[in-house]
Amino acid sequence: MAVLAFRTSTYARQIYLSGGNRLTARDGYPGVPADYYTPVEQYAAANFYLYEIDDALAQGWINQKEYDETIAYGYRPNPVLTSAQAETTA
Repeated sequence: MAVLAFRTSTYARQIYLSGGNRLTARDGYPGVPADYYTPVEQYAAANFYLYEIDDALAQGWINQKEYDETIAYGYRPNPVLTSAQAETTA
């Protein structure tokens, strides 16, 4: 099966950002097709901040094994606000 970029990004957002799916079938969710498992983890590692991946684990949307696999591909460090940016968000 061909792995389509738009599906990869959609699956990743559903899993890591909203909890609307899982990488593997569990919790009443169908999981992603097997061909998408690794590309979804790679997409998340390249495009989501570490705090977003951490939150997915804390919420139970991914398990520890999936978290470790995702982080092994790398991750975007959490953004750091300058003092001026922090003042405008307060």
